[in-house]
Amino acid sequence: MSQRKIISIGAALATTLATICALLLGQAPASAHGVAMVPGSRTYLCYQDARTANGALTPTNPACQAAVAQSGTTPLYNWFAVLDSAANGRGQGYVPDGTLCSAGNKSPYDFSAFNAPRDDWPKTHLTAGATIEVDYSNWAAHPGEFRVYLTKQGWSPTTPLAWADLSLLTTVANPSQVGTPGTDGGHYYWNLTLPSGRSGAAEMLIQWVRSDSPENFFSCSDLVFDGGKGEVTGIHLPTSSASPSTSPSTSPSGSPSSSPSPSPSGSMPSSGCMAMYSVVGSWGGGFQASVEVMNHNSTPINSWTLKWQTGSGTTITSLWNGALTTSGTNVTVQNAAYNGTIAANSSTTFGFTANSTGNNFPTGSISCTAS
Repeated sequence: MSQRKIISIGAALATTLATICALLLGQAPASAHGVAMVPGSRTYLCYQDARTANGALTPTNPACQAAVAQSGTTPLYNWFAVLDSAANGRGQGYVPDGTLCSAGNKSPYDFSAFNAPRDDWPKTHLTAGATIEVDYSNWAAHPGEFRVYLTKQGWSPTTPLAWADLSLLTTVANPSQVGTPGTDGGHYYWNLTLPSGRSGAAEMLIQWVRSDSPENFFSCSDLVFDGGKGEVTGIHLPTSSASPSTSPSTSPSGSPSSSPSPSPSGSMPSSGCMAMYSVVGSWGGGFQASVEVMNHNSTPINSWTLKWQTGSGTTITSLWNGALTTSGTNVTVQNAAYNGTIAANSSTTFGFTANSTGNNFPTGSISCTAS
């Protein structure tokens, strides 16, 4: 980890900043706040997915959309406030199964929708046995410990999260922090070695137990152990950029495509091949996408195949840097003769244009296999 400057801000100032922010939103503030930023919690990544230039929160991820449809945007504006003011370190036997991601539904805001058992929440892609840095928001800074739990091998994200699904990985007391409390970027941080031999979906639950108050915070982060290096899929990233190496500069109608506004989505099986799908431009009735195929293996791959299902009303009209096969909504893209070999920890990119009725993203995950 690089050297960081630790910034210590008094609790009174942090609470004041949080209070001002909450009052500007017309909401009553809670006394402290925090959820995981890396790996991103459901509330934090849905907030990132939903942010727009005009300040409105309009998520693109289906699970985040469903949460907003159920509970509105107030929980997203308060993404850092998944708390129980009286938990006092209690977990199993106190917080009911199926409500762990909402602090037992005892927060001042309605986070119950974030308990939904579904496999399309934003995900962080990781490698079993690797050491990662965990960043946890210090929206209001307080002493205490962080209890880090991980689901057991074989857990399914389509089942409600229960305490019996979890194993305690570690407990971290009073870790270092950086940035200013009361801001989006301020956070605690520590290194965490992930268990080896893991594959597939997992959930990380972090319970922040304050030592100066009975108030506790709960944070659920959706993970995939697939050889990833911290990539986040399933969210809108307005500050990222992506463009195919060979791509048309105008829409089929001759109109310039819109400014890039990528929305990555993807997945990666144990072959070490991962696909990141981004919408880089759109117009009335169509869009342009870029797909980066990444090799996270320590050795080269010689060929790759991607498969996904298009959104309803989407038809691919042209594709470059790959070989396309379609059957209804099922899409298969194989490498071209010249880009099948991808060196270790490298990538290649293909792109396409499509007609669309507005659903520009894949339905479900993108599978990527390589040999």
